[in-house]
Amino acid sequence: MSKQTLSFQAEVAQLLHLVTHSLYSNQEIFLRELISNASDACDKLRFEALNNNALYEDAPNLEVRVSFDKDAKTLTIQDNGIGMSAQEAIDHLGTIAKSGTKDFMGKLTGDQKADAQLIGQFGVGFYSGFIVADKITVESRRAGLPASEGVRWISSGSGDFEVETLERPARGTSVTLHLRPEADEYLSAWKLKSVIAKYSDHISLPILMEKEEWKDGELINPSDENGGRQPGGMVKTGEWETVNKASALWTRPKKDITEEQYQEFYKNIAHDHENPLTWAHNRVEGNTEYTQLLYIPAKAPFDLWNRDKKAGIKLYVKRVFIMDDAEALMPSYLRFVKGVIDSSDLPLNVSRELLQESRDVRAIREGSTKRVLSMLEDLAKHDKHDTTPNADGVTDVVDADDKAKEGKYTQFYAEFGAVLKEGLGEDFGNRERLAKLLRFASTSSDAVSVSFADYKARMKEGQEAIYYITADTLAAAKNSPQLEVFKKKGIEVLLMTDRVDEWALNYLHDFDGTPLQSVAKGAVDLGKLQDEAEKKAAEEAAEAFKPLLAKLKEALKDKAEDVRVTSRLVDSPACLVVQDDGMSTQLARMLKQAGQQAPDTKPVLEVNPEHALVKKLDGSVHFHDLAHILFDQALLAEGGLPEDPAAYVRRVNALLA
Repeated sequence: MSKQTLSFQAEVAQLLHLVTHSLYSNQEIFLRELISNASDACDKLRFEALNNNALYEDAPNLEVRVSFDKDAKTLTIQDNGIGMSAQEAIDHLGTIAKSGTKDFMGKLTGDQKADAQLIGQFGVGFYSGFIVADKITVESRRAGLPASEGVRWISSGSGDFEVETLERPARGTSVTLHLRPEADEYLSAWKLKSVIAKYSDHISLPILMEKEEWKDGELINPSDENGGRQPGGMVKTGEWETVNKASALWTRPKKDITEEQYQEFYKNIAHDHENPLTWAHNRVEGNTEYTQLLYIPAKAPFDLWNRDKKAGIKLYVKRVFIMDDAEALMPSYLRFVKGVIDSSDLPLNVSRELLQESRDVRAIREGSTKRVLSMLEDLAKHDKHDTTPNADGVTDVVDADDKAKEGKYTQFYAEFGAVLKEGLGEDFGNRERLAKLLRFASTSSDAVSVSFADYKARMKEGQEAIYYITADTLAAAKNSPQLEVFKKKGIEVLLMTDRVDEWALNYLHDFDGTPLQSVAKGAVDLGKLQDEAEKKAAEEAAEAFKPLLAKLKEALKDKAEDVRVTSRLVDSPACLVVQDDGMSTQLARMLKQAGQQAPDTKPVLEVNPEHALVKKLDGSVHFHDLAHILFDQALLAEGGLPEDPAAYVRRVNALLA
């Protein structure tokens, strides 16, 4: 192929402008990204060579080399991994297939350091080279292709790039950065080694650099020993040395790994700029042997709610990289977990299909799930350390580890709590453990911090159920008319406002033997919390209102399944409820908004016989309009909209006039 000049995808051009003009605050991340890409290329070759050993050609030892040329002001990162064909260079370096800049731009915060760290997360790490370079040259040849089918790709980071074929005997890729004048600090072996040690020490492949040694300056004038000598300097010896530990971090003993090394490893595999909340590193032995290094992030990724996104677990077999995002190793509701699992039992040629069927994989999945839940339980246990003195006046000693974990579960739950609830419907075996990890706001606390156990501990004497309400927002839940009798009697109600709550609670009917009861379903039965006088008054009201209820039922026959006197209202005239086994109006609305079919069920209208508006109904010449206004207002109060908003407005205006 002769030299061609091609234009970047529009999103790439936009990204390059951002990189070259804005993201300078943390320059050194470019080296992390390019070394990570080189390591990935070697991992891919190793995987493809499982079925075609000839891809190794005459270089079976995989490695990454970092070199620099002070005179040419260039820095080169070279690997002997899978390499690229000419078309792959055009496709991979000229477009962003993985995620696109639109999502990337939407995540920018204006904090240059944080924004720079987003680069890797969006699969665009290669372009970070333009932070320090005003031109990048890439030369590559895909393993298995002849030497004549190498490719050279050149761009200055503007609107286009050049690509041409070249003769390249060596497979793999070399990325040469033509450094900007202000980036000449990267023409120093000491600087490069320090950046590699900081970000890439865990890379399991050797990262090689040329050795340097000090050489004294030569004498220009031998008769003048002091003034006639050229300055000395570091000189390359031609030998290459490994500058990273070159052993997979998870294979090392835990005692030999620092907290900072664990954190940097996480940042590399997760492409995250923040430290993780917590992690677990274990070797599991028994019928199935494997090592797990699992992390819980501090922040939710941009695509958390994409259930088709693969899990963040990398699978290795006997330290050989097999695949990214091995979704069979972690349930969908734990898709936020990042990490590595290295199996001693799986075959090296394991496929995604085999992962779904393997007994060993099922054992790894179950063990890893339990490990993550244990981490969460540990965070939850330390979330609010109890400093109340016991009966002997002794206060628990808070050690440094306990102190470090305080508040972390609250932080986790704010980011991932809604996803965790999906496990109620997906993981029957761990449902009870998950239920203990859930947190909610309540009529006693706006903070999402109340567990089912907390609620049970302060239930009123005689209370037989855990009461809850679902709504679109916290304000809608707190102000729902359906809470009025509970507030009057001082009964706590859990306020559930995540969209997943309604679905998830279909799979959780009780907690530790105490049934869960929606205050918006069925007739209110407060059992022992309601005295005989109240029950008798409710029965008498229902009997006295029978004629009026019949008229309301006839007027609203197209909207309401039934109309009855309520015992749950104090200040409001009416509210809507559904039968015990019916779908809530909120869930029905959510399904319709998502374009899905919802059962065509009608709610029950409950009216408050003590309210002035209800009393005014009997004998009113505006009975029909008032009946419909009563229904529509009850619908509005729970976050819905009247079926015919214009008709509702006309009725209200007519009465006001």
